[in-house]
Amino acid sequence: MAETSIEWTDATWNPVAGCTILSPGCTNCYAMRMAARLEAMGMQKYRGLTRKSGRRAVWTGRIRLDRSALSTPLRWRKPRRIFVNSMSDLFHEDVPQSFVAEVWAVMGSTPWHTYQILTKRPDRMAQLTRCFPVLGNVWLGTSVENADYLSRIDDLRSVGATVRFISFEPLLGSVGAPNLQGIDWAIVGGESGPRSRPMLEEWVAEIETACRRSKTAFFFKQWGGVRKDMTGRTYRGRTFDEMPRERLSA
Repeated sequence: MAETSIEWTDATWNPVAGCTILSPGCTNCYAMRMAARLEAMGMQKYRGLTRKSGRRAVWTGRIRLDRSALSTPLRWRKPRRIFVNSMSDLFHEDVPQSFVAEVWAVMGSTPWHTYQILTKRPDRMAQLTRCFPVLGNVWLGTSVENADYLSRIDDLRSVGATVRFISFEPLLGSVGAPNLQGIDWAIVGGESGPRSRPMLEEWVAEIETACRRSKTAFFFKQWGGVRKDMTGRTYRGRTFDEMPRERLSA
């Protein structure tokens, strides 16, 4: 587990490492670059998880389970919002259900933390979580980068969770007027880093309008770009750091 600069969380926890490119939002994934860097620093956990493709690192599709990391949240006594698997996807098809169950047990035994799990595979999330209890300290979300992936929101709506959230990051195109009924939180952000693709303000406005219609909390993370520190995170002259109010039942 490590402290993080991600604006909507406090720390990251990675019991799984490695992933597979699935959709356009994965193309410039920061985790691929970070995994390659960590392997170059001699961290065995990330060995063989990426390969060079031209000048960039891309996932090989190999997944590594790290059981030694499972106990880490138990040792972190101060309450944290924890982003689970910033370097992977807990619901990747090669992560066994039995291992997801082990992660679930850790989260259930540490109720002082709030866990945020983000996936591009909400269909598998819905399938597996039917076997697990709904935990009050676990938020479940999916990524939607453009209108081609709006069906992920429907999959997420079928998931039992205290909080359901959407990460519209990197936002690569218009999503029109998405139906956010049953969604508690929306994070919006532009792509950052090398080869980042632009985000238009009207795309952001569409999502904010949908949030107001559905009473969904709206969090604007960043404009992104090669120098995200220069473009900042101000939208319409202010910052939007809205957080979801946890529902008493799923």
